[in-house]
Amino acid sequence: MNELRWGIMSTASIGTRKVIRPTQEAARCRVVALASREANRAMMAAQQLGIPRSYGSYEALLRDPEVDAVYLPLPNHLHAEWSIAALEAGKHVLCEKPIGLSADEARRMDEAARRSGRVLMEAFMYRLHPTWVTVRSLIESGRIGDLRAVQSWFSFFAGDPGDIRHVPEYGGGAMYDIGCYCVNLARMLMGGEPTGVGAAVRRDPVSGVDVLAAGVLEFGDRLASFGVSIRAEADQRVVVYGTEGRVVLEAPFNIPWESPTRVLLYRGSDMPPFEPSEVLPFPPVNAYRLQAEAFAAAVLDGAPPPIPMADSIANMEVIERVLACG
Repeated sequence: MNELRWGIMSTASIGTRKVIRPTQEAARCRVVALASREANRAMMAAQQLGIPRSYGSYEALLRDPEVDAVYLPLPNHLHAEWSIAALEAGKHVLCEKPIGLSADEARRMDEAARRSGRVLMEAFMYRLHPTWVTVRSLIESGRIGDLRAVQSWFSFFAGDPGDIRHVPEYGGGAMYDIGCYCVNLARMLMGGEPTGVGAAVRRDPVSGVDVLAAGVLEFGDRLASFGVSIRAEADQRVVVYGTEGRVVLEAPFNIPWESPTRVLLYRGSDMPPFEPSEVLPFPPVNAYRLQAEAFAAAVLDGAPPPIPMADSIANMEVIERVLACG
């Protein structure tokens, strides 16, 4: 096999608006089929996106012998069920975040992947972007001294009461939707698992989903703090603090792919106005394309998946501990 033939399970907007085109442009990748629960919707989306085959059920797509791997952007509560079904059908699976609704679900998915001998990976595309590769290098090389703390914020306003983010049984809420990013980056940068988890969680009085959460993760004598909300003005930011400097990312998660981005490095400035010592520019690059190419390398070449399932299981364990606080 010298290329990976993709099937898309769902016409969800994240796929049609953000993921499919970059996957079509990715090296050694070809999108050959798309499925929806409604045949007409699948056919129209496939025609618009130049995908040769469409199906009116997910089962039909999984029976297609010319589909090697599936991208699964279904609602959160369906991730485990359909990932396992796809793996049992012999397909490799790139599953949208969060991998499931619990660490136990993630473990069952991992077991299914091991039984099938197929690759299963959670779609944290941000980790493939050159900005994060650079930030990790800055930390590991000691450019900001010893790492002391990570601070992150991620928010947007989900005002539509019909949005599935407001449905608890669908895996709605801020932590599953965007808090998973903040937990993931803290664990990635700290290089381990938190020894302590504390959080405050505020829930919608009608739906019961978490709409605002703030957490502190302890990593020995280092701390990672985060805040997330689906009821606040859209914003995202990460600051990484060391003993000799700090790094600021202005668009850490939804990184622009049509315009340049930058990483700000501050060193030795102890009085305002604080000006960056270095501005590290990055040309436009699509992290979804990089994600598809990395997944293809895992399938075609046997390369290690950049987000292994052990990492995804550990991430869900922390998310569960945060949600248990409120």
